[in-house]
Amino acid sequence: MSWEDPQLRVDYAPEGAEHPGEYPYTRGVSAEPKVWIMGQYAGFGTAKESNARFRALLDAGVTGFSVAMDLPSQMGIDSDDPRAAGEVGRVGVAIDSLADIEVLMDRIPLEELSQVRTTANSIGYLWAALFVALAEKRGVHPDRFGMFIQNDVLKEFIARGTQIFPPEASLRLSVDCIEYVAREAPSWVPLAMSGYHIRESGSSATQEIAFTFANARAYLDECVRRGIDVDQVAPTLFTFLAITTDVLPEVAKFRAARRVWARLMRERYGTTDPRSEQLRIFAFTAGSTLTAQQPMNNVVRTSVEATIAALAGVQTLHVSAYDEALGVPTEAAATLALRTQQVVAHETGLTTTLDPFAGSYAVETLTDELETSIWALMEDVEERGGALEAIGSGRFARDLSEAAYRLARSVESGERTVVGVNTFPARTEPLEVFTIDPGTEQAQAESVRRLRQSRDQAAVDAALTRLGEDVRAGRSVMPATIEAVRAYATIGEVVAVLREEFGSWRPSADF
Repeated sequence: MSWEDPQLRVDYAPEGAEHPGEYPYTRGVSAEPKVWIMGQYAGFGTAKESNARFRALLDAGVTGFSVAMDLPSQMGIDSDDPRAAGEVGRVGVAIDSLADIEVLMDRIPLEELSQVRTTANSIGYLWAALFVALAEKRGVHPDRFGMFIQNDVLKEFIARGTQIFPPEASLRLSVDCIEYVAREAPSWVPLAMSGYHIRESGSSATQEIAFTFANARAYLDECVRRGIDVDQVAPTLFTFLAITTDVLPEVAKFRAARRVWARLMRERYGTTDPRSEQLRIFAFTAGSTLTAQQPMNNVVRTSVEATIAALAGVQTLHVSAYDEALGVPTEAAATLALRTQQVVAHETGLTTTLDPFAGSYAVETLTDELETSIWALMEDVEERGGALEAIGSGRFARDLSEAAYRLARSVESGERTVVGVNTFPARTEPLEVFTIDPGTEQAQAESVRRLRQSRDQAAVDAALTRLGEDVRAGRSVMPATIEAVRAYATIGEVVAVLREEFGSWRPSADF
């Protein structure tokens, strides 16, 4: 094997030094090189339209895909609700009931999917219930296929804003889902601890990891309070992080995150299963680095970010399409984003050597510095009452607002260069932008009305009544939610029952 061989695999770690797959996993969670799961984030309009896009991406070689849901679905609002007007099918697919999931997954074999991801955070428990019900109808055990539910509702209070209930109730619902999945479908991911949207809101790399792990502590502490063994839950978790174009700091960020997580699990929670200490990472190229000006430059940006993911040793990856700053990606743009992953994975040789920057003075120093700053910020949050207190007091929101302001000022002043925006301007040729059929909203609303007329209403009413009783009794919502969606209760109907019990989120005056 020569130096010119693209499959050359080298590990220069001297004797006694940390190797990939060894605690604290700075250099990666596996001792063997693996190509990440390649997914693409897609979804728009109706379930039928999104199904066609997903099947095209599967034919193009994705090994998993992410379902983008529209805002009404994410917030538990049915498509025929007046509050959904103007948003149905806009930024993702409209999902109102199991009937839509059946169409969405038509002719897509569940057991052949390594991962189906979703933006469900405030309705993570509902997304799990929908796919449990779908698996039952197909005669497939849920543990036979991969499901990846974000379910990180706490970060919605910090960085995205689709929260429905107060923080304490939201935490309870997320942990109900985590507990159910860990017991019934351990191959699923019931929580993706999400720093992505925190970073997209303007945070630093330190804040991205520290705030994410502060939220993770809240979920795990609630599991412990319920008597759940952390070693039963932690191996099922992922973290969901952004990749910007800052090459060396971003590689160092992933390395530091793995190290911090390993120590957190071992030292705070006393885990004994090595899998609990191995932070699995879903990386998503940063939407905030995409520009509407000279959008083809985004192909270069996302290629750099995908290369960073390969250098950092992530387990699953999404590459943004170049036209996402303008709207829902076209099929051609989404396919090119997938091809970007495939070229980096299969033509660069980067997947044959784990953590190739190990030993670099720059990267090792950055890793150490980030680890120190992450721990310091995490402990500060903990000393001030933890994630729930930081959410309720507005501390997280204020910190991110200040960070976002500093970032915006650095671009406006020219201190931070953005090609085509504050330097090297040029006239941009018109770009074909994907458009949503204006009749989608009316058609989806009518579909929901027909569903209510054709289903067994007595079965729906019985399931929703049980759900209310279980909530009041302090029981998990999962069994009754599965029963409800199995009977074709809508997402909005399930959420309405919970809203009766929990109330709605109202921000404090500090926000």
